[in-house]
Amino acid sequence: MNNVNVSVTRLPHGADLPLPGYATADSAGLDLMAAVDADLALAPGARSLVPTGLVIALPPGHEAQVRPRSGLALKNGITVLNSPGTIDADYRGEVKVILANLGDEDFTVSRGMRIAQMVVAPVTRLGWNEVGSEGDLPSSERGAGGFGSTGAS
Repeated sequence: MNNVNVSVTRLPHGADLPLPGYATADSAGLDLMAAVDADLALAPGARSLVPTGLVIALPPGHEAQVRPRSGLALKNGITVLNSPGTIDADYRGEVKVILANLGDEDFTVSRGMRIAQMVVAPVTRLGWNEVGSEGDLPSSERGAGGFGSTGAS
């Protein structure tokens, strides 16, 4: 496991909230908390951009992925749209989470609630090696099969 140091600033509306932390020693994601001033009601089918009160500076060659929390998804139908959301190393705005209510009941986001998780990962940059035609690409066992071609379910 690699340790990466990330500079962080707590904005005034998130200054009293703890910094994201890992729930267990082997957790991959840090819990992000809602830095809302008042309760935010999400009706079924609704979505909202929820602030975290954090601005981060990831080191070059890294990204942060914002993902749903499994408990909120299972129990309440709450998910993160555009999941995983990517925070690039050069982004310096507030980290915000697009929450959506896919459940059947209203859901209330309250201050300090754990709303998503963030995973920091290295980024691989690619270079293109353009070839003339599909026949010039290396062959594979799968070939052009997709969308269910590798078996049922």
